[in-house]
Amino acid sequence: MNYAETLAYLYQQLPMFQRVGAAGFKPGLANTEALAKAMGHPERRFRAVHVAGTNGKGSSSNLLAAVLQAAGYRVGLYTSPHLREFTERIKIDGQDLAPDYLVQWVAKWRPLFEQVQPSFFEMCVALAYSYFDEQQVDIAVVEVGLGGRLDSTNIITPLVSLITNISFDHQAILGNTLPEIAAEKAGIIKPGVPVVVSQRQEEVVPVFEQKARQEKAPLVFADVLYHAEEALPTRPDVAMQRLRVTRLGAPYLQDVDLGLVGDYQRLNLPGVLAVIEELRRQGFQLPEAAVRVGLRDVRRLTGFRGRWTILGRRPLVVCDTGHNEAGLRFVTAQLARIPRQRLHFVLGVVNDKDVSKMLTLLPTDATYYFCQADIPRALPAMELATQAATVGLHGDVYGPVPAAVRAARAAAGPDDVVFIGGSTFVVAEVEELYV
Repeated sequence: MNYAETLAYLYQQLPMFQRVGAAGFKPGLANTEALAKAMGHPERRFRAVHVAGTNGKGSSSNLLAAVLQAAGYRVGLYTSPHLREFTERIKIDGQDLAPDYLVQWVAKWRPLFEQVQPSFFEMCVALAYSYFDEQQVDIAVVEVGLGGRLDSTNIITPLVSLITNISFDHQAILGNTLPEIAAEKAGIIKPGVPVVVSQRQEEVVPVFEQKARQEKAPLVFADVLYHAEEALPTRPDVAMQRLRVTRLGAPYLQDVDLGLVGDYQRLNLPGVLAVIEELRRQGFQLPEAAVRVGLRDVRRLTGFRGRWTILGRRPLVVCDTGHNEAGLRFVTAQLARIPRQRLHFVLGVVNDKDVSKMLTLLPTDATYYFCQADIPRALPAMELATQAATVGLHGDVYGPVPAAVRAARAAAGPDDVVFIGGSTFVVAEVEELYV
């Protein structure tokens, strides 16, 4: 098979959560462990940082990888889902997985897949771990796919674990309360392995403290140590924010540039810095200069896309992958602070989210362009528009994402704002993201 045929085989043969939702999620580690055993346990032959959480785990993973790269390490990075191309999921030093490697690897292990019957994600994890092992990375940053305890990535024993934020998402799989969701995320805590929690959220603190005690794992709540605030007001049309960081109230990183401008990144940064501190403790050479370069140049170093990404000016065009209650609260708060004439909101969602709760967070003074991503999980645009109307959100139905984006851009004046979001998969179909 060539690359296109290999991808078609994977998408057709292996159930894929990204496309079909819960039917593509196989809880438990048995299949991944069976694949790893047959492949000689590649997960035991590289060092790693493991990153879980509801929001912020992708940004935190990319920031950590960028700092490690800037310090001269050979860094693997595993994230999901991909936006446009499958190979984005697996990178070394910011370079996507080589398509030829995927083709050869799948051909080699296809009989094993037909025996084990893994999910798409279980296969992806085995692929990433094989690649990092064969390419002899110095360290890999591994983002959890869903939850933590039963997530396929959870066969590694990392140097340090990071848990970012706990919010409501995937309740049908992870639980209906924040403590239940936190317990699933806490499943990545390993015996004796230090764990960093980015935010001290009182409702879930006991969950992490109990699990850390049980595993005898040193636990740090990063925002007790570190605090980040704006050093200069962030202009809405600039892809950089300048921050002032303190550690235990004392100056730590003054006037540091962060190449991710979403307000929520200030909540991610303490966790990233606490992991860096732990890696230094374990012998990694991560000087302040490398930290500054990594934080500033994260997009260039890792190819990170889709988090409060500015696609145009006059009108200001922004996309963001925030797709649950907590993520959309930050997005709407940031939008509210931007001076504008009118707000044009391109909106699409997937059908397994609590859409009604999300819609109540969105501004009623915007003009909406309802759309649906080209995946089976997408909520039909007409159905979305009908639900949106019940909470006072009005606009037209466009169906495909590109059509909605074109319409919003055409209708916007130079002093307007166009926002594109509601789902990772809507942002993935924005052509300008790849220019």
